[in-house]
Amino acid sequence: MVEWLNLPINASKHGPEIDQMLAMIHWLMALLFVGWGIFFIYTLIRFRKSKNPKANYEGVTSKISKYAEVGVIVVEAVLLVGFAIPIWADIMTDHPDAEDAVVVNVVAQQFAWNIHYPGADGIFGKRDIALIDEETNPLGLDPDDPDGKDDITTINQLYLPVDKPILINLTSKDVIHSFSLNEMRVKQDVIPGMSIRVSFEAVQTGKWEIACAQLCGLGHYRMRGYYTIQSEEEHQNWLDEQAALLEGSDEEEW
Repeated sequence: MVEWLNLPINASKHGPEIDQMLAMIHWLMALLFVGWGIFFIYTLIRFRKSKNPKANYEGVTSKISKYAEVGVIVVEAVLLVGFAIPIWADIMTDHPDAEDAVVVNVVAQQFAWNIHYPGADGIFGKRDIALIDEETNPLGLDPDDPDGKDDITTINQLYLPVDKPILINLTSKDVIHSFSLNEMRVKQDVIPGMSIRVSFEAVQTGKWEIACAQLCGLGHYRMRGYYTIQSEEEHQNWLDEQAALLEGSDEEEW
């Protein structure tokens, strides 16, 4: 039903609902375009000057246009109340419990995506704005917090497992950004001073682009990252590799 829309590949569990909604909206817009186009051509022919040399001050007496307008309003109300609001409520408010999901923090800034994983203990280390260093500590992680010793951080590279609920906490360090994962049918504005959650479940593996869908400054064009959906085994191997790298860097410092 939605192939003709030429949308990006859908790789999320909730994607079919979004695509179906988009298809219905496009069908309504096509119907309105054709219908009002026919009506416009009709009025040009029916009320042309040669057939109506004198002005008619009575105006149109037919109520067809009124019925058409009411019909459009009813259809739009059905789309909004019957489809859009329930889908939005399900996706944006019915998030999985953190205990049952893979939880990741994503911190946007001009012009990068900072990714923060909780590590093997499943607990995020503390962050302090006073500790932020754009070169060595862009997230402001507290080095003295034991919960953060095993935390994993990346820039513009997000790794997630397939067939598992994903819960992402979005924040911004500076201006409004928009976190967009087209293949997951996820797009959410990231507002400074707010922590906003988005959730989804990938149904196939692959590597795609993280886009910023909100003009966020002169370097907006280069605010691009990548997210990789891996099998559970591949994802665990990646986590183990990152943990080993952390241990190696700790030993070097010691």
